Formats: sequence, C-alpha cells, structure tokens
Amino acid sequence: MNNTNIILVLVVLTNLKLLGSSRLGASIRVVAMQGVVLGLLPILAHTNELSVRFAVLAAGTIALKGIVFPWFLFRAVWEAEVTREVEPYVGYVTSLLAGVLILAVSFWMCERLPMPETLASSWLAPVAFFSIFAGLFLIVSRKRAVSQVLGFLVLENGVYAFGVGLAPHTSLLVEAGVLLDVFVAVFVMGITIFHINREFDHIETNRLNTLKD
Repeated sequence: MNNTNIILVLVVLTNLKLLGSSRLGASIRVVAMQGVVLGLLPILAHTNELSVRFAVLAAGTIALKGIVFPWFLFRAVWEAEVTREVEPYVGYVTSLLAGVLILAVSFWMCERLPMPETLASSWLAPVAFFSIFAGLFLIVSRKRAVSQVLGFLVLENGVYAFGVGLAPHTSLLVEAGVLLDVFVAVFVMGITIFHINREFDHIETNRLNTLKD
C-alpha cells in the first residue's frame, strides 16, 4: 500500500468516526486531523513532480484545515456552551451503517464512471465521493449548527481530495480560491452560530422553523 492509499484509508476512517460520534469537541479534532492528513496529499501523491506550488498548497491546507478552522469551531462551541449533538435526525448506529453503504456505492459508482488516467490512486475518486456524500449526510442528519458546519468541511475535503488528484492540470490560483471561499464560509458560519446562540439560547437549526413574526 503506497502513501497515497494510506492517507485515503485515514480519510475513510475519520469520516466513519464523524458519523458515529456525538461529542462536538472530538468531532472537531477528527476534522482537524483529516485536514492535516489531506494537507500532505499534494506532496505524497505527486512525489515525482514536487514543486514549490505543491509545498505552498500543502502548507496552506494544513494551516487552514488543521488549525484555523478548528479554532473557529472550538470558539463557537465554547461560546454556545454545547458539548454534544443531542437527538440527531438519524441515530449514530444508523449513520455508521449508512456510511458503510455510501462507501460501497461510491466504489461501485466510480468503477462505472470514466476517470482520468492521471489520478494519483484508483482509490482517490471513490474516497473523494464518499467524503462528499458523507458531508451531505452530516448536514441533513444533524440538528446542531456546529455539526452541520463540520459536514460542510467534510464535503469540501472530498472536493479538495479529488482536485489534488488532478493537481498537475489545475491552477494554484483556483485551489487557493477554493480554500479562501471555504475560509470565508466557516468564518461566517462561526459568527452565525454565535448570534443564533446569543439570541435564542440554542444552536439547533430545526427549532428555528418555529419562529413567527
């Protein structure tokens, strides 16, 4: 098993951990670890084409996904004074089973889709799609705004992983632009979580539909 596949296995394991975890602090740490692991992907996936561009991309990814984003989320959790995801729409055991099913479907689907021969690993596309679908599942199956932000980050990690597999054919400016967009999104979400909690004493998004004029 090469270094790229080891990273992809870690991404799968961290996604499954998120699907089965109720503790927000632990989930944020898992997403931070996933960000650091994915930050190494540009270097390990293109060892024959190492350049300053890949080093800059790796450093920026690790800094944002492994440090800055988790810091924002930890601060939001601290301000909101919450520690767990309570009564999600889909239970944790069911979420894990759904995650295994999504992983199987991702591999099945990618076997039937035309993929570029330049992908760093045959596992990259299925794992990337698995991250995207797992992120979407977290967004729609959790009630806490923080958990939904984590789902958004996992989704973006899937997009990032697939893009890194095509790194020789993409522009660093595009990659930096995507990271900047995600940074702004997480920043805005952190502010939103803080204001939701200050005004309504909770951050459960499903309760916002009870608001009346």
